[in-house]
Amino acid sequence: MEVKIGVQHTPREIVVESAQTADEVERRVADALAGKAQLLTLDDEHGRKVLVPAEKLAYVEIGEPTARKVGFGTL
Repeated sequence: MEVKIGVQHTPREIVVESAQTADEVERRVADALAGKAQLLTLDDEHGRKVLVPAEKLAYVEIGEPTARKVGFGTL
């Protein structure tokens, strides 16, 4: 699962490849925005944790990872 996180006053977004489901990520984002958690905490595919302060979240985009295309052939 690919998750893109926009942080206020930061020009770049955070991109996390996570094994968590879309529903679980959405629930964690909702909890952070509702004030139930001060940090948005996500686990990436390598076992690392990404922590973002809830008050600094600008947006969160949840979607499937796009497969890289290799070669120059037409599809």
